[in-house]
Amino acid sequence: MNWRTQITVDPLICHGKACIAGTRIPVAVILANLAGGESIDSVCRSYPVLTRDAVYASLDYAAELVEERVISLPD
Repeated sequence: MNWRTQITVDPLICHGKACIAGTRIPVAVILANLAGGESIDSVCRSYPVLTRDAVYASLDYAAELVEERVISLPD
């Protein structure tokens, strides 16, 4: 899945926070619900416009953001 088709950033929507495309649902809200123990089905019921693919895209987006990169520093 390519999260870039599901998630947008627009400075005029939710102060530029990453949101599910075509909505004002911030990715952070979806992730917070999942981190709080909610199931994907429960999150989708709370936000009927969400699809399971959008929730998975949010997880994929978060995984890419936390990808560790090692940068060599000069001695």
